[in-house]
Amino acid sequence: MAVTPVPLARWLLLVYRLPSSRASQRVEIWRKLQRYGALALPSSGHVLPESAANQEKLEWLATAIRNYRGDASVVRVQGFDDLPDEQLRARFIEARVRDYEALGRELKGFLGRASRPQGRLVRLRRRFQEIEAIDFFANPLRGKIEALLAQADEDQKPVRGRAGSERTKHYRNRIWMTRPRPGIDRVSSAWLIRRFIDSKARFVFSDDPASKPDAIPFDMFSAAGFGHRGEDCTFETLRKEFAIRDRKVKQIAQLIHDADLGDEKFGRSEGLGLDTTLKGWASQDVADDELLRRGMELIEGLYYGLS
Repeated sequence: MAVTPVPLARWLLLVYRLPSSRASQRVEIWRKLQRYGALALPSSGHVLPESAANQEKLEWLATAIRNYRGDASVVRVQGFDDLPDEQLRARFIEARVRDYEALGRELKGFLGRASRPQGRLVRLRRRFQEIEAIDFFANPLRGKIEALLAQADEDQKPVRGRAGSERTKHYRNRIWMTRPRPGIDRVSSAWLIRRFIDSKARFVFSDDPASKPDAIPFDMFSAAGFGHRGEDCTFETLRKEFAIRDRKVKQIAQLIHDADLGDEKFGRSEGLGLDTTLKGWASQDVADDELLRRGMELIEGLYYGLS
């Protein structure tokens, strides 16, 4: 006798009750449900699309409710007889439309200002990421917000001096060489090269600049190319040579200097954690190109995290 398969659950339903004396906890639970993108049903409970991530969130929330001496159940549901799936999906989409529209108004206001603080753009991008995380049904407005953010990023491109702009013309689509086992100064310098000097830069590793004479050396022990000069590490040398005036690059230069040279010139200790992470990967025999890739991603995250 054939067994009829049980239809997969499509939704997760949280039903809960808290004592009337738990007003602050009630607000806390409501805010978390809003952050998770849950919809309140007219009858009872809050619903989310079924997924492992959403189930984990609701299970943790149910545990918190019980710890507040309330009652909570998380139910996997195939459907609601008074609310077809199409209508429920439409409600989720409508909720995200409101979120995206509000963010779009903020972004347009930001783009319309003469002064555009980078910290404000970081907060707007973070808000987009929060909305995107609960955009369960690919809202059509998402692309419009991404376009506005791309416009904001384009407008925020770093300022270079004229001499720096002219000089970069001679350093495009080139091969750049540095020593094997790249550390904090070399990975950050590679990031600076790729992001501000040569967007199509390719990197190779060698202790001998003569092994590839068409490559541009950086942070090598020889005098060739770009390296430590005076009290400057390689990152600082590149920043000055190419007249990169970006404010956040200046901050990164300071913490790379202190991490690489250890002289506490700028009193910036943030780079020590990055340096320790790179050394940890190096001790695991991570390949040179992978070390460089991971390190550049760390610096990219640092750049966007700075205000």
